[in-house]
Amino acid sequence: MTEKTTATEILKAGIEAAGGPVSLACSFSLEDLAIIDIAHTAGLKLGVFAIDTGRLNEETYAVAEALVDRYNLRIDWYFPRHEAVEKLEREKGLFSFRESLDNRHGCCHIRKVEPLGRALKELNGWVTGMRRSQSVTRNDLAAIGRDELNGGLLKINPLLDWTEEELLDYTEEHRLPKNRLYRQGYRSIGCAPCTRAVQPGEDARAGRWWWENPENKECGLHRR
Repeated sequence: MTEKTTATEILKAGIEAAGGPVSLACSFSLEDLAIIDIAHTAGLKLGVFAIDTGRLNEETYAVAEALVDRYNLRIDWYFPRHEAVEKLEREKGLFSFRESLDNRHGCCHIRKVEPLGRALKELNGWVTGMRRSQSVTRNDLAAIGRDELNGGLLKINPLLDWTEEELLDYTEEHRLPKNRLYRQGYRSIGCAPCTRAVQPGEDARAGRWWWENPENKECGLHRR
């Protein structure tokens, strides 16, 4: 892939290279909305799945419904194992993830990583909306590569070189159904208790697990 390769070209090349079903892991971020619109416009065969952690914002569900209506989209929802959530909350309480990094990783594993494993099981490849400029944990992204965390599955990052300005311009130009929380200063949206608005001068993911150091700000879906 060259520096001038477009998101459409990356997405198309990745889907072709996978040689089988490919789906977008959708958290209903601006990045994911752009990818869905790009795939729809280009007529690419791209599935969409989402993980309902049980702690998403109401505004996130509103975006999901808007996408279904706009694109006649099917979203495959995955949920954490209820037994694991019940055990976690009975033994450690509702906010144990703020007590230590290990506890937070444990919560993310139950609510995100394990459901992701089930979602990826029948796929040849998956697509993410990750961008290099989002945080220090994403500097080494490749456009298309093998995901060794998930059995060598093909992983496609079509927006890896997009800036936040380019992303905002795209969503405005195409009138995509933007999460209302963005207007309140949010720039990266995950689970409600683990996400806040960012302050001027902070990077896009500063509002995620804001009590942790920047190098730890991944949930385990992409880096462990």
